[in-house]
Amino acid sequence: MANKPKSEYAKAGVDYTVLEPFKMAMIEAGRKTLKFPNKRGVYINEDATHAHGAVFEYRGEESHIWCQTQEDLGNKNWIAEWMYQKTGKSFYEAIAIDTALIVVNDVIAQGAMPVVFTDQLEASRSEWYADKRRAKDFANGLLKICEEVGMALPAGESASVTYLINPKEPVKEIASLSGSVTGIVAPKEKLITGQDLTVGDHIIGVASSGLHANGISLVIKKALELPEQFLTKLPNGNTLGEEALIPTRSYVALIEALLQNKIKIHALLPGTGDGVGKIAFNKRPFTYRIESWLTVPPLFKFFNEELAIALEDCLKTFNWGVGYYLFVPEEEVAKILKIGKDKGYELADIGIVEEGERQVIFEPGKIILTPPGK
Repeated sequence: MANKPKSEYAKAGVDYTVLEPFKMAMIEAGRKTLKFPNKRGVYINEDATHAHGAVFEYRGEESHIWCQTQEDLGNKNWIAEWMYQKTGKSFYEAIAIDTALIVVNDVIAQGAMPVVFTDQLEASRSEWYADKRRAKDFANGLLKICEEVGMALPAGESASVTYLINPKEPVKEIASLSGSVTGIVAPKEKLITGQDLTVGDHIIGVASSGLHANGISLVIKKALELPEQFLTKLPNGNTLGEEALIPTRSYVALIEALLQNKIKIHALLPGTGDGVGKIAFNKRPFTYRIESWLTVPPLFKFFNEELAIALEDCLKTFNWGVGYYLFVPEEEVAKILKIGKDKGYELADIGIVEEGERQVIFEPGKIILTPPGK
C-alpha cells in the first residue's frame, strides 16, 4: 500500500504519526512506575493517567505537606546528541536520569521525598521522536530512576516546536528536556527551610558522580576548541564526552535515611549553579570556611590542569566533586558520616559556618568566593 501523503500540519513541522510511537513508549514506561510511591503512602489514580494531568492522594496517617518544583536540564543533551552522531551510541538513558534528578535533588532539599514526576520534551522536529533507540533508552532511564527514588511518572508532554528549538551545528536535531516533581513531607515537622542555619554548624560534603548538569556551556565551548573535541581522551581512559555524560547522582536514599534516623539538619543544598560559591546561599552574613575537600573528578582536573581554566573559575562553574551539602550541628556529624557510608555515599566534614562577611573561604585553594553581585 502506498504511503499516505503528509498532512499540511506535518509539512509545517508537527507530525503526530511520528510522535505517537514515542508517546506510547513513554506511557508504557510510566505505567510500570505507578506503584513506586506507595511505600510513602501516596497512591496514583490509575484510571486518570494521561497527558491531561496526574491524580494522586496520600493515604497515610501522618500530618503532611507537599513540595513541588520544576527544572530544565539545560544544554547537557547537546553533548549526548553530538556523541550519538559521531559514535552511534545513545546516552539517553543517562540523560533521562539527569532530567529527573535535576528536579528531585532540589525537592529533597526541603526534606520532601519525591512521589510524582512529570516530564516535558520540546523537540526541534517531530522526527527527533522517531529514533527508536533514543526513545527506548530515554524511557528506560526514566523507569530506572523512578524506581530508584520511589516516584511515579503518570503524565508528561512531548511536543514539536520547530520555530523555537534550533540546535547549534554540528548537532542536527535535539529536544529541550525539563520536568516537575511533587514531593511529600510526612510528618510535616520534617520540613527543612534553612532558617535553622547558624554559626558553628558543620558543613558535610557528599561526593558527586562528576559533572551532573552544571557548567555545560563551558564544557561545550572548550571541547569544541580541541582537535578531537568530545572524543579527546582523558588520563583515566574515558573520552571527554563520556566523562561529561556520567549521570547525576541521586541523594534521595541518603536524605531519607537521615530523616528516618531523626538527624537534626539545619539546611540542605544541592551543588548546582554557581558551583562551590553556592555554599554561601543564605542571605545572612555568614562566612563558610572550607578546610578540606573530597576527590576532584577527572573532567574537572582536565579543565584546570590541561585547559588552564583558573581554579576560581572552576570552583564557580563546576560542583568540583561535591554534589550535595548538609549544614548540621557538630553533635550530628559522626552519625551522618556513618549513615552515609552505610548507604554507599562518600561524605566528609569539610568546613564550618562562621560569623562574618557573606563569602566562601576555600582554604584548599586559598581562594575567596563571593556571591553573584558582590
